[in-house]
Amino acid sequence: MNLSRAADLWWKNAVVYCLDVETFADGNGDGCGDLRGLIQHIDHLDRLGVTCLWLMPFYPSPDRDDGYDITDFYGVDPRLGTSGDLVELVRTARDRGMRVIADLVVNHTSAQHPWFLDARSSRDSRYRDWYVWRDEPPADAAEGVVFPDQESSLWEYDKKTKQYYLHQFYKHQPDLNVANPEVRDEIARIIGYWTQLGLSGFRVDAVPFLLETERVQDTVALPDPHDYLADLSAFLRRRNGEAVLLGEVNLPYPDTMAFFGARDGGGSTDELTMCFDFIGMQQMYLSLARADAEPLADALRQRPDPPEDGHWATFVRNHDELTLDKLTDAQRAEVFAAFGPDEDMQVYGRGLRRRLPPMLDGDARRIRMVYSLLFALPGTPVVFYGEEIGMGENLALDGRFAVRTPMQWSPEPGAGFSTADPSTFPGPVVEGAYGPEHVNVRDQVRDHDSLLSWFRLLVDSYRACPELAWGAYTVLDPGPDARAVLAHRCDSGEPGVGCTLIALHHFADADVEAAPVLPELAGVTLTDVLDPAAEPVVVGDDGRLTVPLGPYGCRWLRAS
Repeated sequence: MNLSRAADLWWKNAVVYCLDVETFADGNGDGCGDLRGLIQHIDHLDRLGVTCLWLMPFYPSPDRDDGYDITDFYGVDPRLGTSGDLVELVRTARDRGMRVIADLVVNHTSAQHPWFLDARSSRDSRYRDWYVWRDEPPADAAEGVVFPDQESSLWEYDKKTKQYYLHQFYKHQPDLNVANPEVRDEIARIIGYWTQLGLSGFRVDAVPFLLETERVQDTVALPDPHDYLADLSAFLRRRNGEAVLLGEVNLPYPDTMAFFGARDGGGSTDELTMCFDFIGMQQMYLSLARADAEPLADALRQRPDPPEDGHWATFVRNHDELTLDKLTDAQRAEVFAAFGPDEDMQVYGRGLRRRLPPMLDGDARRIRMVYSLLFALPGTPVVFYGEEIGMGENLALDGRFAVRTPMQWSPEPGAGFSTADPSTFPGPVVEGAYGPEHVNVRDQVRDHDSLLSWFRLLVDSYRACPELAWGAYTVLDPGPDARAVLAHRCDSGEPGVGCTLIALHHFADADVEAAPVLPELAGVTLTDVLDPAAEPVVVGDDGRLTVPLGPYGCRWLRAS
């Protein structure tokens, strides 16, 4: 990849920051986060080095699923602001070099959406075929239930029209019928509308579910779902050539690759621009639990290269449960034992509802190593709000809400989130060791040894090393007796002309000597990116790089 294309493919070395407007900052003092509050804190994100804001749903909603049950795809929830506020956010972010993307949740609507209210009023409704109906549920109606504690079937009976409708999530979220051309056209209008208001793309929710058409009844010659995704991508790029589609595709690597497109065998994606690396994330937690880098190293060896203008999105945790569903039962049990031994820390037997610092018992060495790894891994790093200061979770809240607590700006009881009575907040502020009196932005800004300062260093270093985002990566043998070390290299440009970065991350609480072999770098001096004052390291004449690492140590060593 020619580095001169960096301006065109901005997502290649972006720093993406995911936030829920409702829980980020309250700008008008009513107790609910809003777009004005976000705008008022945009400089925090600028100083952090964020280049892309990812907004969780801000659309009008009954809020039964934290905004993912939408009643108007063309509006802004009045609690959060107006369309004018959103445009002002986009303009303010652009002034600071940030783009804004938003959740595209078009797999389903709220049961209170006018389309569905009309559709269930009569079998003759013009919106009837915008949803999926059957006279009787299929034999496999209970298979694939996403929320087994709340739903027992994917089909719900509608008493008035005496048919069942499909809902792959909650019964109050009926699925849209994407096999219907009118629905596909409407989705295009939705993304066209928000693109016109300044958005630079979308994080596409539940992509495999969106493209699922096998459950559609009495439809002949269904379109290829991937053709539809390619059409949607082409439409978006006609409207905005720099726009991206970031897909939530939690599937094994070979299956995920299909969602990038490039089915003509070429090097360009024609479907999703980026896909989250769920496999690498899950193997990382297994490596942490075992103090053994090999599970993650093996995943990285198996991870296919994306198309030339596509990318993997890497993350430590996201806004949902921390899913571990692609691990074996035995592997998942290891991670549960290490990081979520209590049943209320787990969710549906397949994931965790915790943030990283409490999982690692607040061990600063380990926490910093993990975030160093996030920015050093090949891919686009995605950060969930509050990670930069080490926020914890509130296990007293239901399900995924445990990690969706108000942002902690200052040590006051309201955490600087709002001046209103905390009882009016979307949810309670975290208490205890990870409460705002101990974990907040204001204190960490003033502390050069804080996690926030470490994040800023990592972001600055990542942006200064284009080989991390643009180069080819290779997993290295870390040397004898260094199984706990993940060693990988990233190379850009031609040998002797470009740059090479060697990243070392130690997963164990012990001293170790990493010794990868780099024959083409024999005799080359490497400088420490994260600590420029550190003594340079010289690769031996035999090509062996010998680097001592302390417990949970990490180093980025660069040759240029």
